[in-house]
Amino acid sequence: MAQRSLTPEERQRYARHLALAEVGPAGQQKLLRARVLIVGVGALGSPVALYLAASGVGTIGLADHDHVRLSNLQRQIIHTMEGVNRSKVDGAARTVSALNPDIKVETIEATVDERNAIDLLDRYDVIVDGTDSFRARYLLSDAAYLRRKPLVHGSIFRIEGQVTVFVPGRGCYRCLYPQPPPAGAIEESENVGVFAALPGIIGTIQAAETIKLVTGVGDGLVNRVLLHDTMAMTFREVRYRRNRACPVCGDHPTVQTLVDYDSFVMEART
Repeated sequence: MAQRSLTPEERQRYARHLALAEVGPAGQQKLLRARVLIVGVGALGSPVALYLAASGVGTIGLADHDHVRLSNLQRQIIHTMEGVNRSKVDGAARTVSALNPDIKVETIEATVDERNAIDLLDRYDVIVDGTDSFRARYLLSDAAYLRRKPLVHGSIFRIEGQVTVFVPGRGCYRCLYPQPPPAGAIEESENVGVFAALPGIIGTIQAAETIKLVTGVGDGLVNRVLLHDTMAMTFREVRYRRNRACPVCGDHPTVQTLVDYDSFVMEART
């Protein structure tokens, strides 16, 4: 595909990227052509969407079924009082478009599930997991692997968070967590406290990893989990490998299509 020339306004907007040897004009062109899907436009999806829009990702998909609640505003910084009781994807789209009106925003006001995930992921280059349930995490990981899409995973719990990148052929979420935790081991997300700035830290790292994937620069968090403790303000790294016995990405896969993830999580917890 022939590259178009950057407009004078784009050269001014992205001047600090253009000045970086790691990005430069070629990298910025890749960002402008990229299509990134963010699933979950809440605590993690907020900083991801804002930084991807600011960096010039040409098309950003926002998928979420939920509406904004007053309690979301403590950490979901893409939303405002104006959006309370309204669609999260619509509110996020307005904020993103106000930040960078030149990019295209596609809104998917729906739950990403077994029925629509494959078709939806096929439309994008990189998938970002901003969800808060094990059902959704296993679903997105399986779908991303089956469609050969890189997946930038992030999760938070109280004062801790983690980020990793799954690239087809080098491991998936099931390699890290073959089974969901047993019932009662982790409280449901709606009942758990969250340190306000924590998702900003984790989501910003997800955004950085996405930009690196699109531009093809840097050492990504592939086969590495970056663990963060906000109270101690520490980061540590855990390495992992593709599990050759993994039912999805292993040597002899048994899961070759999406399954019933509600049943999968429920059965693992009983």
